Amino acid sequence: MPDRSAPRRTAVVIGGGMTGMLAAAVLADHADVTIVERDLLPDGPRPRKGLPQARHAHVLWSGGVKALEELLPGVVDRLVGQGARRSRIMSDLVSKAPSGQWFRRFGDARHINLLCSRDLLDAVIRARVLEDRRISLRQQTELVSLEGDAGRVSGVRIRAADTHSALAADLVIDAGGRGSRAPGWLRDLGLPPVAERTVDAGVGYASRIYRAPGTTADGFPIVNVQADPRQNPGRGGIITPIEGGRWLVTLAGTRGGQPGPGNEDFRPFALKLPHPVIGELLAGAEPETDVVTTRSTANKRRYYEKAARWPDGFAVLGEAVAGYNPVYGHGLSAAAQSVVALRDVLRRQDLRAPGTSRRIQKAAARPVENAWSLAVGQDVFYPGASEQPPTRLERNLAAFVDKAVDAGARNPHALRILLDVMSMEKPPARLLMPDMLALVYLGRKKPLLEGPPLTEHERAAATG
Repeated sequence: MPDRSAPRRTAVVIGGGMTGMLAAAVLADHADVTIVERDLLPDGPRPRKGLPQARHAHVLWSGGVKALEELLPGVVDRLVGQGARRSRIMSDLVSKAPSGQWFRRFGDARHINLLCSRDLLDAVIRARVLEDRRISLRQQTELVSLEGDAGRVSGVRIRAADTHSALAADLVIDAGGRGSRAPGWLRDLGLPPVAERTVDAGVGYASRIYRAPGTTADGFPIVNVQADPRQNPGRGGIITPIEGGRWLVTLAGTRGGQPGPGNEDFRPFALKLPHPVIGELLAGAEPETDVVTTRSTANKRRYYEKAARWPDGFAVLGEAVAGYNPVYGHGLSAAAQSVVALRDVLRRQDLRAPGTSRRIQKAAARPVENAWSLAVGQDVFYPGASEQPPTRLERNLAAFVDKAVDAGARNPHALRILLDVMSMEKPPARLLMPDMLALVYLGRKKPLLEGPPLTEHERAAATG
C-alpha cells in the first residue's frame, strides 16, 4: 500500500491553454500541480491574449472529443449546455476534397465533431480544471529557465512583477504552445539540439463572424471547400456553426493568394474559391465582427522523442511539440490525445521514476505523428513549402490518398474508413489495410456529385 505519510509529489505545467489545463487535470491524481501562465486569462469565453489562432475556425474531431471526455468526464455535456454542438459526420458536413470531389452525406453516428468557438472551449475546460483544489494557477508569470541539469530537471525559475523565484517540481510539463522555448532551455542544461522540420505552405487566414442567416441557427451543416495543393495559389474556406446562432467563417489562401484584411474583400474572395458556395451562402448573412487575419500557419515539428539524451523530470506536449496548419483541424485532437498518453504512462509508472519522462515523450509522439502525416501529406506539395522537395515516398502516398479520397466520394464504406483516419480515431496506416485497398481498387463506385450536397431546405433557409 502507498505510504500516505509521504509528502505529495509536485508538478509544474508551463502554459494555461487547453493542453496545459488537461495535463494539470491528469497530474493532479499524482501530485500537487502549479500552472505557470504568462498572460492574464479571461474570466469566461472571451478572447485570450497571445492566442491569435483562436479567432479562426476550430473543429474538434471525434478522436479529440473522446479524448477530452476521457480526461474530463462530463465536460462535453457541459460544453453542449453552453451552446456547443455535436455535429455528425457525414450527415452534418458538406465538404469538397482537395482533389475536387464532393463527398456524399449519410447518417453515421460513429464520427462526430464538436463545434464551438475556441473561446468557449477553453473557458469551459479552464473552469472545470480549476475546480480541483490540487491545482493552482500563477498568472502573469514568465518561465525563465529550467532548474536542474542534463540528467534531471528539478523545477523551474520564474519571474512575476520583476521578482525572480524558483519552483521545485518532480515533473515539469511544457505545454507552452507554438511559442515554446524548450529548445533553448534544454540547450542551457547542456543537452544537444533535437531535430526539427518545418513545412510552410504560406497559408494566410481571414475570419469573420456572422449572424446565421434566415432559419439556419440550428442544425445547419459545416460547409468546407478544401484547397488543392496542385493549384497555385491554393484557396479554401469553411463555414463553422458556433454557439449563439452564429457562423464563424474562415477563408484561406497560399502564397500569392492570401485573403486580405478588408471587410469589403471577404465575400468576393469566398466567391472565387474552387466552388463559390461559401460566398453564395454569405449573401444573406449579417456580419458581427470585422475581418481578422493570421499568417503564422506553418507546420513545425520538434522530434523530442528521438533525442539521444533526455532529462528525467521534463516532458513537452501539444503544439510545443508540433504545430500544424490549422486548415486540417487536427491540432486540438492531437493535443488531447497526447494528454491521454501522459495519463496512461503515469498509471503505469511513478512520475519521478527514471525513464518516465522519456516514456511520456515517446507515447505523446504517436498522435503527433498521425496529425503531422495528415497535414504535411498535403502541404509539402505547395511551392516553397519545404527546403527539400517531396520524397518519392511522399509522392506515392499522396497519389494513393487521392485514390482513397476518390473512393470515399463514390462509396460510403470507403468514406467511413477514410473518416476513421480523418477523425483521428485510427492512424493513417488504416488506409492501407486489405479491406480499404479492395474498396479503392476493386469496389463499386457511384458517379461523382456535380455540386455541393446541400438540401433545398438548407439553401432556402440560408438565402431566403
